[in-house]
Amino acid sequence: MAGTDDAIDEDALYVLTAVLLTPAQFPSVLGDDFPAACAVLGLEPYADGYGLVLGQDSEGARWTVVVDDVSLVAVAIASWDCGMEYDLSPGERTVVVALPGWPLAVAVAAPGVPAPHDPAPEEGDRPPLAPPDTDSWGPAQRRLGADEVALQWAEWRQQIGDDEAFGRQHTSDVSDTSDTSKTSDAPASEPKETHEGVRRALKEAHAYVESAPPAGRVRSSFAPGGARTLRADGPGWSMVARTDDIAFVLLDEEPREVLPVGRGLQLPGLLESLDKIAVRPA
Repeated sequence: MAGTDDAIDEDALYVLTAVLLTPAQFPSVLGDDFPAACAVLGLEPYADGYGLVLGQDSEGARWTVVVDDVSLVAVAIASWDCGMEYDLSPGERTVVVALPGWPLAVAVAAPGVPAPHDPAPEEGDRPPLAPPDTDSWGPAQRRLGADEVALQWAEWRQQIGDDEAFGRQHTSDVSDTSDTSKTSDAPASEPKETHEGVRRALKEAHAYVESAPPAGRVRSSFAPGGARTLRADGPGWSMVARTDDIAFVLLDEEPREVLPVGRGLQLPGLLESLDKIAVRPA
């Protein structure tokens, strides 16, 4: 494998980015949990996980190379996040499989090679991986929306006043997450529990506490002030919450809507219980 500033090598993969595929950190666009995400890529859900290296070959074709050297990929990602250069070059023995296409949208391309395109299919090849269509709404888009809410928690939380946070439902459009001022002019006065989809999501989240869900179905990560950010997913719903605050629910049946769940009396206990069973980054 090669960095994007190397001379053209016919056998090289020019690395553009990488992501982790572990129980605690995986591209949620692929599935509601770690085993589901692995199944999309035809991988066994090994507990140690994988690294996904996205790049182009010398002809510009898109490839996703799955490697089992998770630590190497994690170091590369951490270095890039800090603005440091890092030559991600996994050894050939660490390569599990090379899959055509990219499962995620990548905004950059390797210089000096043709524009990104799917490789020419050969007999028996699987269809190329591709990111979901952002113009439609479904499970993948719902999970991507939850990713954005988690990433921009402060902006979303600022839209919710104390009245909404502690009792009333309020919805926001996530069709354009760059404009977090888009909220409904008149929040519904009905308690959030009257929404059938929200009730279902909370009930299923409670069930996770009683019976452990598949790995990665509930994840916990750092949040300011000693709190934790929780992410829980289930059939048709995603929830993002802070253990010291409220929760947001997204539903398949409510395209591009974010449904806050007030703190109330029951949510704190649910979030505390979910945090205890959640998987955490190493």
